[in-house]
Amino acid sequence: MGRSIEGERCRNLGHSLATRILLCGRLRVEVDGHRAEPSLPGRQGRLLFAYLVLERRRAIRRDELVDSLWDDDLPGAPDAALSALLSKLRRLLPLEGRSELRVILPADAWIDVEAVGEALHRAEGAVTRGDWTAAWGPARVAQHIAARGLLQGEEARWLEEPRRRLRNAYERALELAAQACLGIGGGELNTAERTAKALVELAPYRESGYRFLMETLDRRGNRAEALRVYDELRQLLRDELGTAPSPATQELHRSLLG
Repeated sequence: MGRSIEGERCRNLGHSLATRILLCGRLRVEVDGHRAEPSLPGRQGRLLFAYLVLERRRAIRRDELVDSLWDDDLPGAPDAALSALLSKLRRLLPLEGRSELRVILPADAWIDVEAVGEALHRAEGAVTRGDWTAAWGPARVAQHIAARGLLQGEEARWLEEPRRRLRNAYERALELAAQACLGIGGGELNTAERTAKALVELAPYRESGYRFLMETLDRRGNRAEALRVYDELRQLLRDELGTAPSPATQELHRSLLG
């Protein structure tokens, strides 16, 4: 990935990058500088690996793994099929346990999904302090990673919940990035506008995106356009939900009119 935003962030946080696991976008596993995911045993091997990594803080029963991997389409001997997958997986990474399993990763391993949560936490803290410059970096890291989606090209019923969580994290990252860019101002207003528009498109009923877009347009001297954004939101909420914008959004509207 070269000198990516998230890669630089990992180095700053003290991660050696000897073990890197990318679950967002296409699965990618690097161990000591070598690609490991081509050695995973097919689709089920990739899903098993991803499940163990996402749930690595706890031991997972074999029956839970079977249910997650095959949904309702169980093989003839599911326990034997799972054992075969686990045997191949143990050649790549250490697994702890037999009846209950955990993947064991180095203490400095970098996992992109976990990096999203860590970056959001740092951005939230910086925004609370009003330190917009400190919030910008981690907010953008979380935004760029989460935008890829979880395990692109893979389908399984168990993926629905972690994908929902990642989508929520992406929406929050967009909010924090837009807020940080507004706070910094200047050339970052362009980024604030793009980010706010992305949030509106992704989550059309999440009013924060409209507010950030209205503020950005006003700061750039486009007050009439900001008022038009409010009117679009008002009509959407009226027609689709039979409700009105929140007090915070209405207060922003009044300030623009004033």
